[in-house]
Amino acid sequence: VSRGLPASARPPHLFLYGTLMRGEPAHRLLAGRATFLAEATIAGVLLALGRFPGVVTGRGRVRGEVWRLDGPEVLRALDEYEGYNFERSTTTATLASGRRVRAWVYRYQGPRPRAVRAVIPDGDWRRHRWR
Repeated sequence: VSRGLPASARPPHLFLYGTLMRGEPAHRLLAGRATFLAEATIAGVLLALGRFPGVVTGRGRVRGEVWRLDGPEVLRALDEYEGYNFERSTTTATLASGRRVRAWVYRYQGPRPRAVRAVIPDGDWRRHRWR
């Protein structure tokens, strides 16, 4: 988790790409604490890490959702959920409308799978998860 960035720091948005998205198992952590803004993409590569994905730096686009956070306490809860293999940092998310917003994202910092098949080529966790 990003040690130098307090939960109260900007931006007020969060980009989700995996188990925290609508309809996914951990979405309950956002219930009543954030408002869906739009489908969106960010730059990066999406890895399949078993029951969850992870974004890493690379050439590609990752599909997900942007949420407006109701308050900084949401980030504290999510930092705890994401654990030590993910670091919260800022990114630029491109909304479906083309508008760009600054948003928090949890980037994967843990061990990397060696297999090329760990990369989700289209950057879409939902499509990958149900294959």
